[in-house]
Amino acid sequence: MDLGIKGRWALVCGASRGLGYACAQALGNEGVNLVIVARTPSTLSIAAQAITDSAAALGHAITVLTVAADITTEAGRQAVWGQRTDFDIMVTNAGGPPAGNFREWERTHWLAALDANMLTPIELIKVTVDGMAARGFGRIINITSSAVKSPIDILGLSNGARAGLTGFVAGLARTDFVAQGVTINNVLPGIFDTDRLASNFATQAAKRGISSEQVRSERLAEHPAKRLGQPKEFGALVAYICSQQAGYINGQNLLIDGGSYPGTF
Repeated sequence: MDLGIKGRWALVCGASRGLGYACAQALGNEGVNLVIVARTPSTLSIAAQAITDSAAALGHAITVLTVAADITTEAGRQAVWGQRTDFDIMVTNAGGPPAGNFREWERTHWLAALDANMLTPIELIKVTVDGMAARGFGRIINITSSAVKSPIDILGLSNGARAGLTGFVAGLARTDFVAQGVTINNVLPGIFDTDRLASNFATQAAKRGISSEQVRSERLAEHPAKRLGQPKEFGALVAYICSQQAGYINGQNLLIDGGSYPGTF
C-alpha cells in the first residue's frame, strides 16, 4: 500500500534506537524526509545512515537531518527549530522516568517526569500544529505507554505524567484541527524488545532478588503472544497512522501490546 506521504517532512524524537528509531525507519521507507533527535551524537549518526540506506534500498532518496540534543529541554527544542519548524508529521517520544517506590520520589522527580513525558510533547505540538493546519495536512503521534490503560505500580512517575498528556490530547484532538486535516493520536506500546524494557526487568529483578531473565520468562509466560513485540511492528503501525488513508483516526489511544491488556474497552 502506498501511504501517500512520500516527500513530506517528519520530526521523530528519541530516534537513535528502540521505538523511535523504528518509527523513523518506517517513515523513511515511505519516502519521508526526516529530522531525527536523540542525545548521543554517535548513535544518532549511525541511525541516520541506516535509515538513509534502508530508504535508498527501496528507491527513496530522502534527506535525514540530525539534532543531537535533549528534546526535553528548551535548548534542545530550540536546536530542532534551528533546523526546521515546518513539519507534516511529528512523533513525540522521550525516555520514561525511572521505576521505583513512590515514597522515595521528591517534588523534583515529579517535575522531571512531567517535563519529559507531558510538557515536552505539548511544547512541540504548540510550535508545529498551526502550521500543519494552515497547510491542510498533519499527523501528530505521541508515544506513551500501555501503562496509561493498565498502570504498573513501580512506574508511578510515568503513569502520572503520561496520563496527563493523554487528557490534554483528548481535548485538543477534538477541536477544529481535524477538520483542517490534522490528526492527533497516542500510541501505547506494551512490552517491546528495547533497552527500556530490559532496564525495567532489571529493576524488578533487583527488587525481588532474582535474575532479569527470570523476570522476563515469567512475564512472557502470562502474555497471550508469548513473545516480546518487535520495534519494526511498532514502526509500521505509526507509519500507517501517519498516512493519507488514516485521516479519520483522531483522538485515539491505540494500544499495541499483543493482547496483554485484559479489558474490553
